Amino acid sequence: MTTPIDAPMDAEAPRTFLVVVDRSAEMRAALRYACRRVTHTGGTIALFHAVPQTEFHHFKTIGDLMDHEARTEAERRLQEVAGDVHRQTGKFPELYFRQGDALEELTKVIAEHPAISILVLGAGTGTEGPGPIVSALSGKLAGKINIPVTIVPGDLTVERIDDIS
Repeated sequence: MTTPIDAPMDAEAPRTFLVVVDRSAEMRAALRYACRRVTHTGGTIALFHAVPQTEFHHFKTIGDLMDHEARTEAERRLQEVAGDVHRQTGKFPELYFRQGDALEELTKVIAEHPAISILVLGAGTGTEGPGPIVSALSGKLAGKINIPVTIVPGDLTVERIDDIS
């Protein structure tokens, strides 16, 4: 069911800002922006991280060990970032951890959780481009994400993010 664009927003439904977690500097900018928006407008933060499925087929035990190590590191990273969210907002975020292709899993999480209302991404500023998810928005993800997307330049200072959010 769709709602007309001019229909009043449900005042009881807080916004959920979804941030994709990785180790990039631009993720930090996106996280700061999302936390500031939650602080000023209410709502919650949700964190998403996907680890790729290991393609080590020769020795199942080694592949299983590699998967376990990747999951453990990803869970540790999510908990670290969740602590940062709590320090910035006073609230614990929702956590979405998936194994598989990041783009596919991200679209699934957004589709499965209608409370997620805004995707906040950081754009890389280096020569390698803005990042795979930001790049995919005009390609593979075009038309598959049915929520607004905010792209935060990864080179913004904390002060500038605080000024604009």
